[in-house]
Amino acid sequence: MVRYLREDNKLHSVNLQHVKEMSLIRNTIMECQVCGECWRGSHRSRCNPNPCFSGVDCMETYEYPGYRCGPCPPGLEGNGTSCADINECAYANPCFPGSKCINTAPGFRCEPCPRGYRGNTVSGVGVDYAKASKQVCTDIDECNDGNNGGCDPNSICTNTLGSYKCGPCKSGFVGNQTSGCIPQKSCSTPTSNPCDINGFCMFERNGEISCACNVGWAGNGNVCGQDTDLDGYPDEPLPCIDNNKHCKQDNCRLTPNSGQEDADNDGIGDQCDDDADGDGIKNVEVDNCRLFPNKDQQNSDTDSFGDACDNCPNVPNNDQRDTDSNGEGDACDNDIDGDGIPNMLDNCPRVPNPLQTDRDEDGVGDACDSCPEMSNPTQTDMDSDLVGDICDTNEDSDGDGHQDTKDNCAEIPNSSQLDSDNDGLGDDCDNDDDNDGIPDYVPPGPDNCRLIPNPNQKDSDGNGVGDVCEEDFDNDTVVDQLDVCPESAEVTLTDFRAYQTVILDPEGDAQIDPNWVVLNQGMEIVQTMNSDPGLAVGYTAFNGVDFEGTFHVNTVTDDDYAGFIFSYQDSASFYVVMWKQTEQTYWQATPFRAVAEPGLQ
Repeated sequence: MVRYLREDNKLHSVNLQHVKEMSLIRNTIMECQVCGECWRGSHRSRCNPNPCFSGVDCMETYEYPGYRCGPCPPGLEGNGTSCADINECAYANPCFPGSKCINTAPGFRCEPCPRGYRGNTVSGVGVDYAKASKQVCTDIDECNDGNNGGCDPNSICTNTLGSYKCGPCKSGFVGNQTSGCIPQKSCSTPTSNPCDINGFCMFERNGEISCACNVGWAGNGNVCGQDTDLDGYPDEPLPCIDNNKHCKQDNCRLTPNSGQEDADNDGIGDQCDDDADGDGIKNVEVDNCRLFPNKDQQNSDTDSFGDACDNCPNVPNNDQRDTDSNGEGDACDNDIDGDGIPNMLDNCPRVPNPLQTDRDEDGVGDACDSCPEMSNPTQTDMDSDLVGDICDTNEDSDGDGHQDTKDNCAEIPNSSQLDSDNDGLGDDCDNDDDNDGIPDYVPPGPDNCRLIPNPNQKDSDGNGVGDVCEEDFDNDTVVDQLDVCPESAEVTLTDFRAYQTVILDPEGDAQIDPNWVVLNQGMEIVQTMNSDPGLAVGYTAFNGVDFEGTFHVNTVTDDDYAGFIFSYQDSASFYVVMWKQTEQTYWQATPFRAVAEPGLQ
């Protein structure tokens, strides 16, 4: 009985196993039917249809999910199933600056080179290609296109990177880009020349012509006579129809005196008159007022000037300095600068400043403070560059003598610091000097009155110079023919009356410091006596300038150096032209016996 039960249980267990297997087969068939696939006894391809991104190969695998996709096509990135465009423009920056890079799907392309450049067009697919195939564009020289860049044929065309600019008319032509450049009037024709044989022709800014005499000759240019002392006045009177003063006979033929001063009106200039004031007392070492008659020679103080000509008759003052030109010398003037503030209360006693502004509160007014924004009550300036030591950085990137912190064109040399429109930007780095909206040189300019606002650019005679600046280009009320600097309203005449004295031997005591007398309204400067070496440096700074004059030595025995300087920046940085007429051996033997050779150096 027991055995039967065991056999029966075993059979029952086998039947249950069969039932489970059949149930599993039935469920599998049902699952296949749900997926739309019937069991046919054959294998289904996992790559059909292709589950990968379009154009990407599919490969069947035994691993889930039964397939693997290949790499994305060039210019795309992803896992093969999903691919996205690569932005080559962002990754490689293949295009020339100024040419737009356009991303495509896939790939990229560069727009043509910018205007003013020529070069290749680049397009392709992939970051590697973009990195290896940069667009190259080179500048086009428009000025050499056979048409002068479109500028007037007789004007100056200047090529720039990617562009060009039309400039002024070429030499020998007048006008502008609007009215055209026409031949300039000529001084001479085949039959006549208005200038003297010893003169030369000058072309004025407005296209007119004028004449001037050569060096060694004087007159009005149309008529010139010999000028032995080179002071601008002829040795003999000239028959000039315009009654030009430079046609009058020189009242000192052998001694330069450009002002023709004649205190006693005897026809003999003061510089060569033994008794310049006509008081019967000879000038040299006797008359204590050379230019003022004073037979009594009264001198109440102990200086070298008699009361008749002493601007401080009761206070010694050999320099006779009179800062405010009120006739009262500084030594006895209670208000030296004439600004209404007494000297004892004036924080700039020698520079007019009625407001007494003193930003750094160092007791020195801004008008005369060498460091107006940094306290420096002692005003020390070891290198004599007018910048106090405490704020003197000696950093001058463009080498024009103005340190970067004070330079209105820090990267462009402009010694004059001229700023015609007072916008804080120097003219040399300002594209619109007069701030009238017309650029100085580039389109829609050039401005036909660069220093005077004239947005309408009116030019009635079409000579290239605007009506508002026709006769006075810098608007300083001095006509261009008389203006020594017609492009700077700050300078109209040669004037050395205001100057800085730089002592080159501050420790020496063998001789006095230099003393100069300025004549002819600042056009002539004279050293009056032997002195320690020193410089008289004008406060007016210039850019490039043509300068001419006469250097006269009125002794045949003195052996000191004499000369002139230019491009002064500080006491150690300037150019000098000096001359010595005889050899001189320095009187001290230590540290060595120095010998100075005669001649020009």
